[in-house]
Amino acid sequence: MRNSKYLFTGIFFGIALVKSGIISWFRIQEMFRFQSFHLFGVIGTAIITGIISVQIIKRFNLKSMEGQYIKIMPKTFHKGHVFGSLIFGIGWVLTGACPGPMLAQISYGYPVVLITFLSAIAGTWTYGYFRKDLPH
Repeated sequence: MRNSKYLFTGIFFGIALVKSGIISWFRIQEMFRFQSFHLFGVIGTAIITGIISVQIIKRFNLKSMEGQYIKIMPKTFHKGHVFGSLIFGIGWVLTGACPGPMLAQISYGYPVVLITFLSAIAGTWTYGYFRKDLPH
């Protein structure tokens, strides 16, 4: 029961993804073909919400739900970010799924996304295995 808040947050997030229509392969295809603003609007709203949230956390020195101060570490640009973003985008286009709505897609009845999910796990494991050997 201690972690039930995370379970309920995840369920709420999944319902929001389904109700907003952003788990639809059709909507994702529309976005990548520049045929509809719907998904761009959702992503833009999420970015603005994230920016505002981070600023509030920084300015008011907020604590996590466990009572620890939230520290946001500065990030530096690395050319690997560009390659990683390209790989992520290509995977999103080819599969119609990104990590956020992937489980919602499976739960909603798109069992083919299980292949994408297992591939994402394999890719994460592979990255973790080779991370020490990759350029920094």
